Amino acid sequence: MKSWRTRIGVGLAVGVAAVAVPLTSTTAFAAGPPGAGWVPVGAEAYPSKAACEASELPTAQANGYHEVWCDDSKRIMPIYYR
Repeated sequence: MKSWRTRIGVGLAVGVAAVAVPLTSTTAFAAGPPGAGWVPVGAEAYPSKAACEASELPTAQANGYHEVWCDDSKRIMPIYYR
């Protein structure tokens, strides 16, 4: 029979491991757009990256930006202006 000291030590180690694993695992996320100066402005579903950028460009230009980048790694694409 194991001593109470051993049982408590093992129990604490298992408890700490059970808490540490979910806290250290993170979800994968897409990298931001290439280069610097991009401003996230929202996200929307588009059939393609080209359709997203063509649709968003007039809005970007109306707000003083010159470029649009849509992250097509997701169904609802994050949109960035620069």
